[in-house]
Amino acid sequence: MKKIFFTAVQVAVLYFFALIGNVIVSVLHLPVSGSIVGLFIVLALLYFNVLKLSKIELGASFLMSEMLLFFIPSAVAIIQYKDQILQHGSQFLIVIILSTITVMIVTGLVAQFYVHKLSGKKEEV
Repeated sequence: MKKIFFTAVQVAVLYFFALIGNVIVSVLHLPVSGSIVGLFIVLALLYFNVLKLSKIELGASFLMSEMLLFFIPSAVAIIQYKDQILQHGSQFLIVIILSTITVMIVTGLVAQFYVHKLSGKKEEV
């Protein structure tokens, strides 16, 4: 029960940062989603040790584990645009394949960079 409470509070904290991001985007008229700005705020706070990972880890893990639920509205919306998908499907497929490959390459490179960086720190100690 305690874990559920802490998870709910941490999800609320993450949602609060998304709301702050929305306010920033609307005030500054940025062409970016407010939730993305909120994520960058969380990233900056984590990087500068203002916010400890342990304070949002349960909530973030929960949101990541339930991420598929967030894509259901998108999947339902695809049905509304069946004609465009049938007409431009090959273009969509090319973009999806290229973006997937790009994400895989960048993720692999970043992971390798941090593995080498962390292994170098362990040798120094």
